[in-house]
Amino acid sequence: MVGSFEFDAEIRTTTGKGDARRSRRLGKIPAIVYGGGGDPVGLYLTHHRVSKALENDAVYSHILTIRYEGQEVKAILKALQRHPSKPIIMHMDFQRVNEKEKLHVHIPLHFINQETAVGVKKGGIVSHALVEVEVSCLPQNLPEFIEVDMSNVDLGELVHLSDLKVPNGVELFDLTHGDINDRTVASIHTNRPTDAEE
Repeated sequence: MVGSFEFDAEIRTTTGKGDARRSRRLGKIPAIVYGGGGDPVGLYLTHHRVSKALENDAVYSHILTIRYEGQEVKAILKALQRHPSKPIIMHMDFQRVNEKEKLHVHIPLHFINQETAVGVKKGGIVSHALVEVEVSCLPQNLPEFIEVDMSNVDLGELVHLSDLKVPNGVELFDLTHGDINDRTVASIHTNRPTDAEE
């Protein structure tokens, strides 16, 4: 995995909407870290530092380090609440990571060789049905992204979850529930309108 993300936090001792509003006015984000066999801990993070870190998509699929009161906690970002109209992060949920317990995390898909795909050379257009997939793996095996190589996909062909190459120790969560969940990831189709559209 590339890079690391570290957040300095302070303990949040009060709760409630009034406290949350006050903290946001001071440039702080209310947050909680839970799971991993420990009690939930309320935290404040610094808004401008978190905003800058979130400019990198890898934050959503990396193990993060959260520091508070002299301790370091490894965690993943489980939920992020944004203001509907302002560039404000309202709340963050982090889940502690246990090195011996599998994680369920949404990982972005990176599509490669789209312009040179067999079907595109014949005039086709690439459509993405998914932009991320849920994986199950131990923390040390967590990939930053999963590549989808489109080079050999022809006109009218579909790429399914089962076609993806995933790293050792990583499972696609949907496929652990049987082939019925082998969803379409991408396809190449003509841009001619169908009979129904005409």
